[in-house]
Amino acid sequence: MDAVIRLVDISLNLDAYLSAAAEQLGAWLYAALFGVVFCETGLVIAPFLPGDSLLFAGGTLAGAGILDPALLCGVLFAAAVLGDAANYAIGRFVGQRLLTGRLGRFVPPRHLKRTQEFYERHGGKTIVLARFMPFVRTFAPFVAGVSRMDPRRFLVFNLVGAALWVGAFVGCGYFFGSVPWVRDNLSIVVVATVALSLTPAVGGAVVARVRRRRAARVSAERAGD
Repeated sequence: MDAVIRLVDISLNLDAYLSAAAEQLGAWLYAALFGVVFCETGLVIAPFLPGDSLLFAGGTLAGAGILDPALLCGVLFAAAVLGDAANYAIGRFVGQRLLTGRLGRFVPPRHLKRTQEFYERHGGKTIVLARFMPFVRTFAPFVAGVSRMDPRRFLVFNLVGAALWVGAFVGCGYFFGSVPWVRDNLSIVVVATVALSLTPAVGGAVVARVRRRRAARVSAERAGD
């Protein structure tokens, strides 16, 4: 329980933690950011790590002159691309074996199923769209690997999605971080950012549930006839 509280505290005060880390780690902070983003996008057992909020908070520090914006974007872009590529490779070559083995216990079935349904509806575009959807972002490249999407096609979607994701959140953080109200209420902004990024996933889940209930009702009516 303490670990969960600690994680929530870090997520809501990322700017303060990153600022302190910048003073202590110096240039090594970029390596730490690379590691977090790589694991969040590259390991199906790590969807709980901060993604959108980390990029936004990093952008605010870049806007304040604490981090170099060009270097930050380059490091985060590389981490996002390599993370998805690693996740895709794992899914492609050992995905089925892992899901039926011990790893399956650490992969929430509901998140995996939701990602599979999203992938079936949107195809390769899922890799781009999922960048802006927590949890789905972590499972999308894995599902693409299990589904054996063409590697070259995956690479294109991977590069485009990473560029849009990093550019959007770091850019917004860099721009809005200079606004006094945003700077003084960054925790509220971070929560709002995460909530907005969850909207497509929640909306998709609601629509899917309505469709399933409608299909079940139709089937029941036909069976009654």
